Amino acid sequence: MEKKIAWSKYEDLKPVFDFNENYKKFISDCKTERECVIEAIKLAETKGYKNLNDVIASNGTLQAGDKVYAAHMGKTLALYHIGSDPIEKGLNILGAHIDSPRIDIKQNPLYEDHDLVLLDTHYYGGIKKYQWVTLPLALHGVVVKKDGTVINVVVGEEDTDPVLGISDLLIHLSADQMSKNAAKVIEGEDLNVTVGSIPSKNAEKEKSKQYILDLLKEKYNIEEEDFRTAELEIVPAGKARDLGLDRSLVMGYGHDDRVCAYTSLLALLDSETPERTAVCLLTDKEEVGSIGATGAHSKFFENSVAEIMNCMGEYSELKVRRCLFNSCMLSSDVSAGFDPNYPGVNELKNTAFLGYGLCFNKFTGSRGKGGSNDANPEYLARVFKALEDAEVSYQTNELGRVDQGGGGTIAYISAQYGMEVVDAGVAVQNMHAPWEVVSKVDVYEAYLGYKAFIKSVK
Repeated sequence: MEKKIAWSKYEDLKPVFDFNENYKKFISDCKTERECVIEAIKLAETKGYKNLNDVIASNGTLQAGDKVYAAHMGKTLALYHIGSDPIEKGLNILGAHIDSPRIDIKQNPLYEDHDLVLLDTHYYGGIKKYQWVTLPLALHGVVVKKDGTVINVVVGEEDTDPVLGISDLLIHLSADQMSKNAAKVIEGEDLNVTVGSIPSKNAEKEKSKQYILDLLKEKYNIEEEDFRTAELEIVPAGKARDLGLDRSLVMGYGHDDRVCAYTSLLALLDSETPERTAVCLLTDKEEVGSIGATGAHSKFFENSVAEIMNCMGEYSELKVRRCLFNSCMLSSDVSAGFDPNYPGVNELKNTAFLGYGLCFNKFTGSRGKGGSNDANPEYLARVFKALEDAEVSYQTNELGRVDQGGGGTIAYISAQYGMEVVDAGVAVQNMHAPWEVVSKVDVYEAYLGYKAFIKSVK
């Protein structure tokens, strides 16, 4: 049962480091769900994937070896590599989520207070609010005009861009603040983003606000009322960086869960035609319960499976049900990496360590496994054999000590179809913080493990 560090099996570290250079670029460029979907489609199309809607519109057919993708609302994506086995026998699914904790702009956000201009916000997902103050922040998202024009907005990522920020109380005046518990040090309604302070010479009131509105009009053709139809997100500004003198770690925003989304995507794109149809499913809204039209609870994935089977001439409601029932899935989501600064929250025999490979959580949930998918041992044995045959490093773990806390993934949602599902992902330090940390070798081992799953598990 002794764990072996994955670094020890590499004489040449170049494949590990090269893979992570591409990964760092992905999470640096893709800080919203929409950006992830756009980049994933771009990568898929270079590998020969076609839009399923185009196949349907042309009355096209699909057969073994074909590659297609289906996207919905620009924020969720399913990619299929059609296998040689009848699809009714099931799919091999890599399912990850591409949303991350962040701060969203409200629908009526812009206001002026004593000549400072701010944006009112509502945080998204589980965050420690105090971690988001006094950081350089960027604005990403879209504004949709009433005529249907979509305006993409990114401010704060280029060296020449300004950044945004949320202020904090200076230590000299914070006696009352410092007496509060961590959940109340920064209140949700106080996460207001500073965006300007120069007064307009052409306004009689709210002059500084008018100056910002003039800038938005000039650069983006955005009016104040356009905020009502905008989807704008505040995220940490800057690129993912190597961490450590040995460059063994990556610090970046959104490892949860884009590290698993990227490795799942690349595993599918780099795979040969499989026996069982292979799928990479990238979903939205996991951080808030997987709800809505783009979350894992939606019927998007099920509907796209039905469309695939119809294009293969195999559609029936019963066959769709059989396909999903017979499927195998890795819920590709991150786990809590051991932090030597806070060892007391872990039970060390069952803890995920950075550098030890792909993490498997047989169950997640909280307290008495509440809200968990608890994977079947027969399925685990098949998955572990496939990884060992491919010489992939992996570890088994739980999400902290019993009754310490807990968490969940999309595993239980897919398991409702009766398919086999287990959580498998990368260990992360600082999870849900603006800057999270992963080990480069774990990122690479996840990619190799996901490829082995696609190829061998039934």
